[in-house]
Amino acid sequence: MPHADSLISTLVAGFVLAFVFGMIANRLKLSPLVGYLVAGIAVGPHTIGFVADTTLAPQLAEIGVILLMFGVGLHFSPADLMKVRKVAIPGALVQIASATVLGWALGRFAMGMSDMEGLLMGFALSVASTVVLMRALEERRQNKGEVGRIAVGWLIVEDLVIVIALVMLPMIILTNGQVVDPAALALNVSWTLLKVAGFVVAMLFVGGKVLPWILVRIAHTRSRELFTLGVLAIALGIAWIAYQLFHSFALGAFLAGLVLNGTPLGHNAAERSLPLRDAFAVLFFVSVGMLFDPMILVERPLSVLGVLAIVIVGKTLAALAITHSFGLDRAAGLTVAASLAQVGEFSFILAAVGVSLGALRQETHDLILAAALLSISLNPFVFLVMDRLGGKPPNPRVEGEANPATA
Repeated sequence: MPHADSLISTLVAGFVLAFVFGMIANRLKLSPLVGYLVAGIAVGPHTIGFVADTTLAPQLAEIGVILLMFGVGLHFSPADLMKVRKVAIPGALVQIASATVLGWALGRFAMGMSDMEGLLMGFALSVASTVVLMRALEERRQNKGEVGRIAVGWLIVEDLVIVIALVMLPMIILTNGQVVDPAALALNVSWTLLKVAGFVVAMLFVGGKVLPWILVRIAHTRSRELFTLGVLAIALGIAWIAYQLFHSFALGAFLAGLVLNGTPLGHNAAERSLPLRDAFAVLFFVSVGMLFDPMILVERPLSVLGVLAIVIVGKTLAALAITHSFGLDRAAGLTVAASLAQVGEFSFILAAVGVSLGALRQETHDLILAAALLSISLNPFVFLVMDRLGGKPPNPRVEGEANPATA
């Protein structure tokens, strides 16, 4: 039974160590995400010393998932996606398919996994981190130009695929010994898609009128606290409704953010929710680190190198082939490829879902986390290699000009 102070102990340990290791990672020119994950490893059950409440941390992490997806919806711009749709949409889909097939092949023929486990591992490795991507592009001052639009549009498509997958996975993943009934499965999937479609329509049309009206009424109180609480209540409330209907917090949170994004107060909602999103996102990464057993790096180094190769080499080559086929110049293609040569937050979510459904073993979960830790850490070096090959534009102002392929 957890102690009465387990919540406070978990929060203190998580935030303090995340800050310390995040600062160290930042000084080493790495993403702070690496520090947050290391903080989780430090307070996890696989290392000596203080161990945080392993039953409480995942629930805090779930709030982090909700707020992360809410943030994705708040920043989702259909207009921006349409500008780069000719590259971003097929690019993201082809890269997801490529990484999934590579993961299946590695798992099936080199690691003795089942087809489902191999496919799910590859699917988890196919998704890049939005946080790492934006940080890298901002440091290079390419987030507002052509490369930034393509890479962010690419990530938006990946995020949409993840939202759909999180709804569908519980239905298509079967436990050991369960017999597949194609008719029942098709009926179940069709009914769920129909419910999702109805929920989306209700959110966009009914919620699109009700939620802005609620926000306006709250804004008239001129209370920052009430406005912040209102935004948080909308995000968590709609996510809970979606969970009751589809067992997916992510879909409801994303749609809540998407609806508020198109309202006059959408910018204020994003601004008010940002501190909460940042705080719980940190706890999310810490809780992921708590689940990671670092001994996987010692016990299965070749497997770790295999999954890392899929992320850095396989995804990079796929992105280069796609951008080249759509007529992007060499510098843009190399930079987009380097931006996507990592995995992050949604890979963790997929891996956790896979473990909870019995489709992934814990060691496969650890392999995905190892690939994430190493790929995020190595991403700056991938950029250096791409720059040597011609990925750095000679003039940042030229990079911002439109390319015919994105028109």
